[in-house]
Amino acid sequence: MTREIKSTNITRTEGDVDHEARVARNGHRAAILWFTGLSGAGKSTLAQAVEKELFRRRCQTYILDGDNVRFGLNRDLGFSPDDRTENIRRISEVAKLLMDAGVICLTAFISPYRADRDGAREITPKGRFIEVYCKCSLEECERRDPKGLYKKARAGEIPEFTGISAPYEEPENAEIVVETDKHDVQQCARQVVDHLGGAGILETNGF
Repeated sequence: MTREIKSTNITRTEGDVDHEARVARNGHRAAILWFTGLSGAGKSTLAQAVEKELFRRRCQTYILDGDNVRFGLNRDLGFSPDDRTENIRRISEVAKLLMDAGVICLTAFISPYRADRDGAREITPKGRFIEVYCKCSLEECERRDPKGLYKKARAGEIPEFTGISAPYEEPENAEIVVETDKHDVQQCARQVVDHLGGAGILETNGF
């Protein structure tokens, strides 16, 4: 993931409202919850369930979803390895901006390459990047096939499809591993929210 800055004569500007001020107002710390896993593993479904619970607790939240982002910000990108890397680079920067604004940002992207996920972690303050591996067998993902993509990939209609004709590099040290083929969405959501409490993200104003 390249971090080269081509612009010259630029200066980073810091605002007068810092993270601790936002914590005091919001009642929670900001963080990035990075949901990763195969297509059909339940990333978007789980992210939505977690956001719903956090919103119920009056947290500031926002979901960046893979398909949604490709309609706008990343509409110029395909699914080649280079485009996948650039897709994740852009998303990691947007997620960091949301986190800087005091938001708990949830991202739901396959993000198949460890190096790209590590790049997102590297630009995030320590302890506030939480990788959530939605672990689900390829067989179960194919059985679900909510978008009919595996069927098309098996038929050769979708090139470079993760898990079939393109690799998925499993996380080696994810903060949270949820087995979405063994537990229902509410159990998985509770696991994520409980981790946030233990990690000190939800720690003030009664959380």
